[in-house]
Amino acid sequence: MSEKLKILSYLTKKHPYARHAILIDPADQTPDVAAKRCLAAVNAGSSMILIGGSSDTDTNNVDATVIAIKEILELVSWAKTQESMSSDDLSIPIVLFPQGAASLSSSADAVTFMMLMNSTSSRYLIEEQVAGAPHIERSNIEPLPMGYLVCAPGGKVGEVGKAKLIQKDETERIQAYALTAEYYGFKLLYLEAGSGASEPVEPELIKSARKACELTIIVGGGIRDGQTAKKAVTAGADWIITGNLAEEYDDSDELQRVLTQFIEEMNS
Repeated sequence: MSEKLKILSYLTKKHPYARHAILIDPADQTPDVAAKRCLAAVNAGSSMILIGGSSDTDTNNVDATVIAIKEILELVSWAKTQESMSSDDLSIPIVLFPQGAASLSSSADAVTFMMLMNSTSSRYLIEEQVAGAPHIERSNIEPLPMGYLVCAPGGKVGEVGKAKLIQKDETERIQAYALTAEYYGFKLLYLEAGSGASEPVEPELIKSARKACELTIIVGGGIRDGQTAKKAVTAGADWIITGNLAEEYDDSDELQRVLTQFIEEMNS
């Protein structure tokens, strides 16, 4: 396998169950707090860490957060390998989920190289990608080709990204977008309701996208409990992302307990 495709292969590998990822916004927490939350999530069963998501992120706070998370995970990984456990089972990828080219970090393992497909602005369709591509090449971090769709209610990402939101009943429209993503050669399709959204992506939209394409489907926004996540998984989601949920807990042990239960319910 090419090293350039290592993380992509990990994300797109077929599993008998859906996987969970925690989304960390560096603008909302210190690197130390972010690292402790990520450790709790990994111990609970999370399979990926996403970094980004806010218009207030920049290279400095993203890089500091990535480094802090890597350090704590590597420390725990080393300790566990001393107990004769396989380090392969402990390698959780740290993936950038940038709002633009100004919030990249060469310390991460990979970056979601995405097109906000239903944006009405060329900035989010192609311009930020062109600005960021040279940095990604120099950093040698793995780009993950992804179509990104903002569904109602959309939240701030829909507003900032100038997205023409996909409404709850627009199943044919999301099918067309899913096909387009596949034809473009994307490998991932992210359906986003918006950070802290009042409600998640409509399950019928997920189901329609699933029927239309063979892409790995990631769903995030407005998912606060395992039962809501289960509905998305039943509809066809391969990955479930939660962000705001982790920020509600300052106690790492409590966060680990909540996420453990979340992941169990998600796949029950």
